[in-house]
Amino acid sequence: MVEAEPEQVVVRRRKLAELVRLGCAPYPNDFTPRDRAGDLAARWDDTPAAALDAAPVAVALAGRLMTIRDFGKAAFAHVQDGSGRLQIHVQRAAVGDEQWARFKQLDLGDIVGVEGRLFRTKTNELTVAATTVRYLAKALQPLPEKWHGLQDVERRYRQRYLDLLVNPESREVFRKRARILQGLRRFFAGRGFLEVETPMMQAIAGGALARPFVTHHNTLDVDLYLRIAPELYLKRLVVGGMDRVFELNRNFRNEGMSTEHNPEFTMLEFYQAYATYTDLMDLTEELFAALANDLAGGLVVPWGEHTIDLTPPWTRLTVKEAVAKHTGLTASDIDDEDRLRAHAGACGIPIPDTAGYGKVLIEVFEKAAEPRLVQPTFVTAYPVEVSPLARSNDADPAFVDRFELFVGGRELANGFSELNDPAEQRRRFEMQLAARTGGDDEAHAMDEDYVRALEHGMPPTAGEGIGIDRLAMLLTNSASIRDVILFPQMRPERR
Repeated sequence: MVEAEPEQVVVRRRKLAELVRLGCAPYPNDFTPRDRAGDLAARWDDTPAAALDAAPVAVALAGRLMTIRDFGKAAFAHVQDGSGRLQIHVQRAAVGDEQWARFKQLDLGDIVGVEGRLFRTKTNELTVAATTVRYLAKALQPLPEKWHGLQDVERRYRQRYLDLLVNPESREVFRKRARILQGLRRFFAGRGFLEVETPMMQAIAGGALARPFVTHHNTLDVDLYLRIAPELYLKRLVVGGMDRVFELNRNFRNEGMSTEHNPEFTMLEFYQAYATYTDLMDLTEELFAALANDLAGGLVVPWGEHTIDLTPPWTRLTVKEAVAKHTGLTASDIDDEDRLRAHAGACGIPIPDTAGYGKVLIEVFEKAAEPRLVQPTFVTAYPVEVSPLARSNDADPAFVDRFELFVGGRELANGFSELNDPAEQRRRFEMQLAARTGGDDEAHAMDEDYVRALEHGMPPTAGEGIGIDRLAMLLTNSASIRDVILFPQMRPERR
């Protein structure tokens, strides 16, 4: 049984039919706006009424009707385009009976084209005195209730177009996200990095410890993987002589969803030859400071109930130091696998029996210390078991020259001095293969071509990945990753 349409939709369909009867094309495409609402407001907002009257400013803009106040033979309305809103004043005497009759068939949400001149009302609001109002497109569905916007969180994510239409704060979040991407490109281009693109479908899912999505290429009759990271391809480019490269990339990981995770997400990865992980920590401080100054006008930004101070230098702790600081365990406790396992069990942290010491240490760190790292903190000296692509530390080969950056209790970046010894890389891959055989779905597969690339010689290199979605969360004070992704993944809608 087909559901009857809501009465508002039925009425709007009738109005569209009436517009057609009055001579309007149902969906015309012959109006070209010269102006944008926000630009007009910015340019003329300080101009007094007398000046606008003395030197009339002709305008032509198009957008969506967001308010209408009808006074019989005249009306005020607000037109909104991608830059902002501007009031218009429509008088029957100014536009003529024919246009007035068409205007009366318009609803909130309809798209219109307006021509006229700027003036100021008695309340001093910058307004367009319309000489022409053109119908351009009908909104058959009504906008959300105008006084409260779209407040249903799930509906905001599912119908982002409505969220953007009626919630200016959402539009501002995505404007800031765009500025973050622009700032990243300026920062790296200004330091001699080349922006590149690498495959999103890969024969081997590598570059991170994660479960991939699998697809199938019919012509080749092979399974392919949506990339979990571009790392191994970017390092091939370093082998090829591109000694400073970066990529803003979409990655896909077939894992859980939460306020911090979306299966499709954006990363920045960059690689610099003849650099170390400590060089990248310094560079990261510089990068975050540049972005914060651009977006927030300073290095102190709000984050929920906290205030984050991004002023360098940031705290630097080893994994073991972070665990000791936030658990009360002594250094000898942390170095003893049995005691560390006992602490994990007492705290309800599940540890597989097959996990080695390094995995136990990281599980305790992630549960006990990570959520407490609110101010910017670099955590270094990760176990080799969880870092199959990083260079071992010269003083203690059981650990690697790696850092992760935590802000607001969340990981924002991961960087390390790259492993460029092909024999050791092969050994690490073989360790990962053993873990896969033991049931670890996130362990690395063997990538013979990557090992072959290393055999051609990769210079000493450092690389880093930064989660753009989480960075946008920080710089827009957004509590959920879904607030900074235009179309986040959702469970199927129940009907």
